[in-house]
Amino acid sequence: MLQKDTMPTRQLRGSIALWALVLMQAVAGFDRNGKSVWEKDAGLSPVNETQMFVHDTFPPAFLWGVGTGAFQVEGNNRKDGKGLSIWDLFIHSALSSRTDEFSDSYTFLEKDLSALDFLGVSSYHFSISWPRLFPTGLVATVNEKGLSYYNSLLDALIYRRIEPIVTLFHWDLPWALQEKYGGWKNESLVDIFNDYATFCFQEFGDRVKYWITIHNPYLVAWHGYGTGIHAPGERQEKAVYRVGHNLIKAHSRVWHTYDKHFRSHQNGFLSITLGSHWIEPTKFKDSSDITKCQQSMQKVLGWFAKPIHGDGDYPEELKNELAFILPNFTNTEKSQIKGTADFFAFSFGPNNFTPLNKLPRMGQTFSLNLRGVLKWIKLEYNNPRILITENGWFTNGHVRIEDTTIIYLMKNFVNKVLQVIKYDQIDVFGYTAWSLLDGYEWQQGIGNRRGLFYVDFNSKEKERIPKTSALYYKQIIQANGFPLKESTSALHSQFPCDFSWGVTESVIKAESVASSPQFCDPNLYLWNVTGDGLFYQVKGVKLKTRPAQCTDFISIKTQLELLSKMKITHYRFALDWSLLLPSGNLSSINHQVLRYYRCVISEMLKLNVKPVVTLHYPTYRSLGLPTPLIQNGGWLNRSTVHAFRDYAGMCFQELGDLVELWITINEPNRFNDVYNSSSNDTYRAVHHVLIAHALAWRLYDERYRSFQHGQVSLSLHSDWAEPANPFLDTHQKAAERFLQFEIAWLSDPLFKTGDYPEAMRGYLDYKKSEGLSRSSLPHFTEEEKELVKGAADFFALNHFTTRFVIHESKNGSRYEYDQDIQFLQDFTYLISPFRSAVIPSGLRKVLNWVKKHYGDVDIYITASGIDDQPLNDNLRKFYIEKYVQETLKAHHIDKVNVRGYFAFKLTDEIARPKLGFFTTERKAKTSVQFYNHLISNKGFPLDATSNMCGQPNETAPCTLCLFLLQKKPLIFFGCCLFCNLILLLSIVVFHKRKRRKWRWSKNFQPLCIPVKNRQKKGLNQI
Repeated sequence: MLQKDTMPTRQLRGSIALWALVLMQAVAGFDRNGKSVWEKDAGLSPVNETQMFVHDTFPPAFLWGVGTGAFQVEGNNRKDGKGLSIWDLFIHSALSSRTDEFSDSYTFLEKDLSALDFLGVSSYHFSISWPRLFPTGLVATVNEKGLSYYNSLLDALIYRRIEPIVTLFHWDLPWALQEKYGGWKNESLVDIFNDYATFCFQEFGDRVKYWITIHNPYLVAWHGYGTGIHAPGERQEKAVYRVGHNLIKAHSRVWHTYDKHFRSHQNGFLSITLGSHWIEPTKFKDSSDITKCQQSMQKVLGWFAKPIHGDGDYPEELKNELAFILPNFTNTEKSQIKGTADFFAFSFGPNNFTPLNKLPRMGQTFSLNLRGVLKWIKLEYNNPRILITENGWFTNGHVRIEDTTIIYLMKNFVNKVLQVIKYDQIDVFGYTAWSLLDGYEWQQGIGNRRGLFYVDFNSKEKERIPKTSALYYKQIIQANGFPLKESTSALHSQFPCDFSWGVTESVIKAESVASSPQFCDPNLYLWNVTGDGLFYQVKGVKLKTRPAQCTDFISIKTQLELLSKMKITHYRFALDWSLLLPSGNLSSINHQVLRYYRCVISEMLKLNVKPVVTLHYPTYRSLGLPTPLIQNGGWLNRSTVHAFRDYAGMCFQELGDLVELWITINEPNRFNDVYNSSSNDTYRAVHHVLIAHALAWRLYDERYRSFQHGQVSLSLHSDWAEPANPFLDTHQKAAERFLQFEIAWLSDPLFKTGDYPEAMRGYLDYKKSEGLSRSSLPHFTEEEKELVKGAADFFALNHFTTRFVIHESKNGSRYEYDQDIQFLQDFTYLISPFRSAVIPSGLRKVLNWVKKHYGDVDIYITASGIDDQPLNDNLRKFYIEKYVQETLKAHHIDKVNVRGYFAFKLTDEIARPKLGFFTTERKAKTSVQFYNHLISNKGFPLDATSNMCGQPNETAPCTLCLFLLQKKPLIFFGCCLFCNLILLLSIVVFHKRKRRKWRWSKNFQPLCIPVKNRQKKGLNQI
């Protein structure tokens, strides 16, 4: 018999359930799931918009700021009653530096304010020098001149509507407190710091909305008392955690003071700046690696963040590892510390990463992925509001205003912040670039610089000169981020009906003998007559054979299968000169190879795919010349010029009736990869190539054009160049110089003057006159100028990426030295596995550059592509879409006469970047179908069903039809086999029926005989 619950029992169970629920919620509230940051989604595409650079703006009230530290920029360590700090003593004893060589902001306040005005910031994060207000550190008599300085600064900021963000302690502890109490090792400083903070709240709180108690306590404790590279320079492991313990308690005490006595009428917010590195696992799928990353973050950021932003206590990782030296918080202290921050103030800069050997890396990889650490903070600490109170990087001390790398780091950092706001729903309400001015960089002294403004420390006036990073940051602030430019928006339109859609392959290796010769042999053979498994010819018997067919070459069948899947209109490939003419001249034409190439072309045409044939395709791995020519010096020998003319003439004669577009030589402007012993070798080889091309063009024009109606050109590697630093004239000139050396070098003689560019020749002459190089361009004779000028029917360019160019003077006689340039990688763009950047706008720019320099010439983009993963090539699809989109803009908006786009390339190569639409096993990648769709739509129409060319719209492929097409030989064999089977069954049935009839007649013979006799008799009577 069950006993009913009494009322008290039900109440007790209800209370237990309630408390259990509360406990579970409490535990869940502090359940650290930051580890999930490293658990990457394997199915997430690299071109997912959430992972890419964001073109958008920040929230309207976003705080754009800049910061400084008092000790780093104020200078005048003893002026106007300022007391000594621990850093004053430390740098004189340990680093032998002088503190009066700083930016002297104490004297030149107006210059700092002018710098703020120049940037247009909405906040200024600065720190108060504790010893400047109270020389002894104790709140007794205030230094009035120091007080006046900070009042003047705050009043000026309020007047300018710049929000002050004030840090109370940025490492410059009064020396008197270190000397008397032992610094932060002594818990007495908790009360002393609270007194100092209280004074600041009273004096400045009416103008300060955002307070920071301590700047990066991790570095104060770890480097000040552990490694000894920061003041006061002690090395005691036990002291490290005692100092950290006291810093947390000091912050907590100040927060409660402000909350109790000042918040109600000052309406401000208070936090503590916590700094951290970021670390990523070497293997994202390895749980042990991820655990190590989590431990590393907890030992640095979690050390202070978990007590303050979490549950009031240290991370378990620290407590387990440092059980004997890590102080304990009482339960009362935990409740006092927990939640003592009104927002999460975060520092992410070089001080959090250096020195690397002092950080708990645990074998993992350091990363500057600001987005990753912000997501970690969100997950670990219940998505707090975040103010980035310090972010930036450093340059070497000799850098003045040309801080190009800082621009790219800033671009990356700021955009990562925008990404977390837009995609990760993290409330970052402000960003502080560090720092406003060059100053004293702690253990690095003045060997490094971090300012947006350059200051000559040795000058008397210490002018603030904006660096290029200041100009860039000013642009970001004015635009409130990275708004989408009109030129980057998509265009919905289509290419003309005669636009050439192609794919490019390199050299096709010809088969000298057909792979399937069995139908061409007239002899009859018997197999295994004697049991030895051999074939024996039957003498005297000849069979009728069919003529040789192009499809006897298996490689051609394979090529055709791939081309049929591509649905392109044109296919560009290269002949193998060394196979066609092994001796280098017409005395040894390989007619089998020639037949092979003719077969390739004729079979392509049956698929309605037109050939674009390249005669010579040199690469850095192989010149592609016949061996005798290589032995004679290759393109350095003038005889190769005439050998090429003869070779081209043979190709025009034998294949010209099938070919409308010819490329004589592919990318001769990259001959420095091969002829690189000196720049003069490079220039001489290219000079000969240019003449050889012109001779081949003239030959075609005079002898074959009238009846073959083709066109001839050569293709140039034509990457675009941007100044790495758009604010520097030297970089602008370097970018244009790159284009002169890259493109104009060969295109000026062909499409313009018949001679090399004056800018290129002039720059080489200048370097030669300065003794920096012995390089010089060859000279054309007047006859050669006439020969070369105009010797191209269209402009063929191969474009893959955009290069960011830096001017860098170089001494030496090599082609790459002659340009005086260096390349910089911008990692805010998508980068391929082989580090090629996806920058679509560069293609449109180079197309316009060609039009500007050479008029309304026909342009074919004869190669454009990128390497990607073996099968899931989403990056390639993105690349094709965006680059074709820019081609469309150039055609429709800029009126550039673009006639075709050829994607590179058809198939992958073994052990090479995966650039193909098909793998080495001939498996189609996902980009094949994407390119098909693009071709069928002829671009990007608003209505995908529209068809301006009057051709039937492509319908969804018939699965059965494709199967029948692909399995045609097998199906034919099956049909033959089936027919034979039917025939055999028919014969068997016929014989069975005949046999059955015979048996029946035999069994009934007595009955039948009289009938036969009677019938015969009757007939006789008639």
